[in-house]
Amino acid sequence: MRPRRSSWLPRREFLKSSAIGASAVAASLVDSRFARPLLAASKPDESLAAKISVDAGKVQNHIDPHIYGTLMEHIGRVVYGGVFEEGSALSDEQGFRKDVVAAARDWGVTVLRWPGGDFASQYHWEDGVGPMTGRTRKYNAAWLEEESNHFGTDEFIAFCKKVGGEPYICINAGTGTVEEAGNWVEYCNGVSDTRYANLRRKHGHPEPFKVRYWGLGNEVYGSWQIGHKNVEDYTKFAVECAKMMRWVDPTIRLVACGAVDDQTWNKKVLEELVNLVDYMSLHDYEGNDDYYETLATVRHFEHNIKLMDATIELTDGQRGKDPIMNWAFPELKDKERIEIACDEWNIWYRKRDLWRRDVPNPVEERYNLRDALWVASCLNLMHRMGGIVTLANLSQLTNSIAPIFTSKEGMFLQTTYFPMKLYTHECGSLYLSSDVQSPAFRSKAYTDVPYLDVSSTADKTKTTLSLAVVNRHKSDPITTTIAVEHARIDPRALVYEINGTSVDAENSFAQPDNVRIVKKDPVSAGSTFVYTFPAHSITLLKLGIANIQ
Repeated sequence: MRPRRSSWLPRREFLKSSAIGASAVAASLVDSRFARPLLAASKPDESLAAKISVDAGKVQNHIDPHIYGTLMEHIGRVVYGGVFEEGSALSDEQGFRKDVVAAARDWGVTVLRWPGGDFASQYHWEDGVGPMTGRTRKYNAAWLEEESNHFGTDEFIAFCKKVGGEPYICINAGTGTVEEAGNWVEYCNGVSDTRYANLRRKHGHPEPFKVRYWGLGNEVYGSWQIGHKNVEDYTKFAVECAKMMRWVDPTIRLVACGAVDDQTWNKKVLEELVNLVDYMSLHDYEGNDDYYETLATVRHFEHNIKLMDATIELTDGQRGKDPIMNWAFPELKDKERIEIACDEWNIWYRKRDLWRRDVPNPVEERYNLRDALWVASCLNLMHRMGGIVTLANLSQLTNSIAPIFTSKEGMFLQTTYFPMKLYTHECGSLYLSSDVQSPAFRSKAYTDVPYLDVSSTADKTKTTLSLAVVNRHKSDPITTTIAVEHARIDPRALVYEINGTSVDAENSFAQPDNVRIVKKDPVSAGSTFVYTFPAHSITLLKLGIANIQ
């Protein structure tokens, strides 16, 4: 088991404090944003000095690199015109946009979820395999579009290989069948002399794809979903799919469909699937026009994660105690505790014309520096919860609420791309104990939110310490005393910064570099040193360390 952050409120105490004990967890919960009294936004704190203390000898948890993933759904121009554009001078011979491939590789995307999203709930995978000339055009009822089926399983796997990320496939739990799910696993991973493994070979892929991550449907708890199911119908379907899929390939890892604000659903799903799945999914979208309110909504994301974690704790005692499941799946008898997959998360509020037939590309949101600060704060949150959140997918990769924006002539990188790249490459896998004393702000619904949001990590060799700091103050720098205990610190620190002229700064085709990662001149460092974090900035200080005690 991965170590968990010892400073957290124990789960059972959290259940009590949240009024969702074993008997109350079945009730729907009030959104935490509205459970607090509304407060007027405060004036900026006049005392803009802070202190960060890091204990380099105390590892709180391990950070799974799969939190740096993304989603590719067939909506708008995510796939067609984004990832895949046949006949374009910008594409390779297989139809993949070379500029997008390069950007995804440069980011270091670790895992890609596909084909949805809502699109998955009506997608039949056999429509998208084999020669292009034999694939039938169908109607994408999820997003009111035509679907050529030119981008299917084979193309998805090829794209994952090009960018270096692991594939994560979400099955059709809306209009699909149990057998269809099992057949998909066989097509991807089968090694036997059987129909679907041979079909993959016939299509030019003699070796199995070895798809490890599989989702048991997308948001089927919601009435907006094609093939929407109540919790009883979903759990019956998901149990049978999980059995079928694991019998085809016992090495896969399964993600059950969790709900954001329905603990009744989550508890029932966990009770039925605790012995079959490895993750519960959690989707979270935040954002509005208010600068401080949006940055404070990281608290809401954290609240949702803790609620899911607490609900998992309620059912964890049943793990490994079903004799039938132990007999059918002996490899799962000693399975570790279920973890959380935040497999859709992002800031999203400007473009939500989802089912407007008269609005082309209805979710092509443009992001600014404020949005990048929010993304970095969420990554800090996932670092703090590294023993619990072990898989995450920023939604989405290209064009629709995405960090990569393309046209037929080229592409630019949105502001939210840069914290993903910076953290993927420069943060370590060991989350270190730290303490932050910072001036705070309040918004309409949140109080005592520190301006400085911090993640302190070390690489697994414990020779580098990365201090990632988001200064969320809209206008002022914060001078900070940094103290590192139980390690010898090199006298110079590398500095990476993401910033812009204002919180509203955006990138565009005409001005692609308004917001980017800048490697600055090294600064003096030591066991105690002072650094001033600029207003509205993301900074990563990289320190050489040795002799951890």
